[in-house]
Amino acid sequence: MTIALRPLVVIMIAGLAVCVIALAGWQGGYRLNETPSYPLGLWRIEPIARPVAVGDRVFVCPPQTENFALAAERGYVRRGLCPGWLSPLIKTVAAVAGQRIDIAASVSIDGRLLDHSQIHVVDAQGRALVPYGGGIVPAGFLYLHSNFAGSYDSRYFGPVPATGLLGLARPVLTFGP
Repeated sequence: MTIALRPLVVIMIAGLAVCVIALAGWQGGYRLNETPSYPLGLWRIEPIARPVAVGDRVFVCPPQTENFALAAERGYVRRGLCPGWLSPLIKTVAAVAGQRIDIAASVSIDGRLLDHSQIHVVDAQGRALVPYGGGIVPAGFLYLHSNFAGSYDSRYFGPVPATGLLGLARPVLTFGP
């Protein structure tokens, strides 16, 4: 092997090793969070063997709806391996089937104000945001929330099908608040 080819071979082997490690991490449920809704860093999808409950922090694939098509176009959600080529969301379950959601300046669930749930009429770019209209969370659906003020969550897209639930979201190595 000539001296000029050695660096190329080393680079190819290193690239292959990175691909194998990334694939193994993906298969093991590890995901990188690059959004400010929750701390940045490495997270793991943990299987859930019980009914999801209010307060659970979860990974969920967004449904293929007009709201999420617009969200992808605007950059609120990233590309990934969920249906529609969207990335899974990390959110906290704020309400489950049968609970009542009321939307005003903030969100109330069963008459109790949800902390950090102010409704914004425009996004950071000045584009209009249309809030969810409120109502009873249907059977088989979850109402999702994040305390991050600029989060794109159920305040805007409404409840999502629980069939998109991937599991609990557990931080592994994260940075920030």
